[in-house]
Amino acid sequence: MSSIQSLLITGGTGTFGNAVTGRVATNCYSEIRIFSRDEKKQDDMRRRWADPRIKFYIGDVRNEQSLIDAMAGVDVVFHAAALKQVPSCEFFPIEAVRTNALGTENVLNAAIAAGVKRVIVLSTDKAVYPINAMGISKALMEKLAVAKSRVAGTRPTICCTRYGNIMASRGSVVPLFIRQIQAGKPLTVTDPAMTRFMMATDGAVDLVLWAFEHGNPGDIFVQKAPAATIDTLARALQRIFKVPAPVQVIGTRHGEKLYETLLTREEMAVAEDMGAYYRVSADNRDLNYGLYFDKGRSEVSAVEDYNSHNTKRLSVDEMAEMLLSLDIVHRALAGEKIDD
Repeated sequence: MSSIQSLLITGGTGTFGNAVTGRVATNCYSEIRIFSRDEKKQDDMRRRWADPRIKFYIGDVRNEQSLIDAMAGVDVVFHAAALKQVPSCEFFPIEAVRTNALGTENVLNAAIAAGVKRVIVLSTDKAVYPINAMGISKALMEKLAVAKSRVAGTRPTICCTRYGNIMASRGSVVPLFIRQIQAGKPLTVTDPAMTRFMMATDGAVDLVLWAFEHGNPGDIFVQKAPAATIDTLARALQRIFKVPAPVQVIGTRHGEKLYETLLTREEMAVAEDMGAYYRVSADNRDLNYGLYFDKGRSEVSAVEDYNSHNTKRLSVDEMAEMLLSLDIVHRALAGEKIDD
């Protein structure tokens, strides 16, 4: 990334934005632009980094003009702005569409107009076989990015990353469980058998930087990741904090799945195994329908999808080891009260 002079991160005050800023701020960038709606979080970030190369832009991906203004002269865009909470998107699905789908269209249009070199669009496992509004809006976001990549070519190169849960991200279950432990309350588990991919924030940053280095137009990149049941996660936290916190099973929330999928069966049939990552290249067939109906793929029937039930399953000890890599866990062990 040394040849890149200017980076824009949409939704840059979130967990990913802070992490990637910390990773790339040591490089020789002329400017890192943080684009978001929240002036308080921008002020917190400004004080935290105190780096004149980091510039802050108030705006909303729903407003294309604010993106055009912020994107002038930018080389690379990491598009992380999104509505991410499954229950809130279930109750207000059009808001998810406006931010996650139409907002992405605005980002891509502004990037093309500004002559940006590369755009990495951040997606989620919930976009695969989506059953909730958040996942559906993210699946549409991916389709928009791949379709736009066919038009844009390499100016900019547009590709996607898709990953599962980032442990300890804002609104996720790890901070919730820690707060419940600190308050002496039961751990509220939706379904003990529910599995989720587990990834530290550094893994999400690694994936995006890998996509930056290796992405072709329309590629979707997935990082291989282990998974754990919610029961395993709860028991690992009980072990770390040495408390016999009871577990209260509250039932599945609106729009939740028993397990998450990172690659469909159809994608696995064509995925390129790159070691720690999978690459799914864009299907660049045109609207010649003969190619769709006359030529199928027999190999699709011979593979299964890549999901949190069939990936490596973490034990309680392994889950505890991953949790002990998190700053939030160490702060809580040191006595700091954790909020969201």
